[in-house]
Amino acid sequence: MPARPKGGVGARIAYYRSVMRPKMTQEQLAEAACVALGTIRKIERGERGVSDSTLEAIADALGVDPTRLWADRGSAHTRVHDALPALSAVIATHDLPDDGPVRPADELRAAVSEAARWRLAAQYTRIARNLPGLLAELARAYHTAPTAQRAEPAGLLVSAYRSADAVAFKFGARDLSARMIDLMRWATREAGDPLLSASVAYVRTETFFAAHAYAAGLRALEQALDAAPAPTTTQVIAARGALHMRAAVIAGRARNSSAATTHIDEARALADQVPEGVYCGTAFGPHSVRIHEVSVAVSLGDDQLRRALDVADEWKPPKDLPAERRSGFYIELARAQLWSGLTDDAFESLQAARQIAPQHTRQHPWVREDTATLRRLKRADSETLTNFAEWCAAT
Repeated sequence: MPARPKGGVGARIAYYRSVMRPKMTQEQLAEAACVALGTIRKIERGERGVSDSTLEAIADALGVDPTRLWADRGSAHTRVHDALPALSAVIATHDLPDDGPVRPADELRAAVSEAARWRLAAQYTRIARNLPGLLAELARAYHTAPTAQRAEPAGLLVSAYRSADAVAFKFGARDLSARMIDLMRWATREAGDPLLSASVAYVRTETFFAAHAYAAGLRALEQALDAAPAPTTTQVIAARGALHMRAAVIAGRARNSSAATTHIDEARALADQVPEGVYCGTAFGPHSVRIHEVSVAVSLGDDQLRRALDVADEWKPPKDLPAERRSGFYIELARAQLWSGLTDDAFESLQAARQIAPQHTRQHPWVREDTATLRRLKRADSETLTNFAEWCAAT
């Protein structure tokens, strides 16, 4: 491993990019960080400075804490963890927001949409930095609006809570996550939008995953499907399809192969009717369903693992899918490969997941578990695997 750089922020960015496995090119970093390639090149050469927001985007793409780029030292707590108290405070005072400015509706819509893009791109430090203020502003917008005009700010709150919940859930703040989901359900009722109800039912499933209450989670999703509108529009088709995808996975975790097969078949049939895209905050379409087929196979395990390997042999998720979803595919595939004795392939898949969405990969419990297993088996290059294990805190 090369010695850590002594230069400025540009040299540190180049260093962390070079020690990625596989090495990340400047082009790949620019794409992952949503920063112009020319900007990356100038920053690394020391020809221009870097703003906080750009630095955070680059740090997200590299999977390191931004403080590691500002100075050559570690950080006891990541910015995400440091931001959790602020998120907790704004949640606790959601019905008693502080006085302050409220931007026009179009600007609030744009801010909420941007936060959703960060969530789909697994840019969690950006969410942690910006969401406390945005949630407080949306709460003010809701409470200061006339009663008859509260539906739109309520709907924006649902989406913003979902982005904040992604951070809370993935960084282990499960009580805070559960509270956000409760507020999402409240705000959905205020918004009066059945599609938002389906979206919240999709997100709520994470609480059942966390509690290993798979059968109850399946019942909750099937109730949501019963309550969802008939699939007569693209948005409704996608909403119902997403619920079927989620139901298939949790049915697999419950070892209910019949229900898992039924739901994934329903999801596939609905996906054939719409183009791949993000609908009401959830990616859905033929590619998303295929990724969930792998997840279902891994959840069912045993003789179903061959299905996951077969999918990977003939198909890879396209780059225009959200980064979080693409990295999830490789994390699931790595587990199927590990359980099938394909240890080298499993490590390659974990590295691919890291390349696509470092923060999502680093926080995923399966990544830590499977990396620890690989180290015990001693089946991969020891130095490279050790570096990866240290990066994701595998024990």
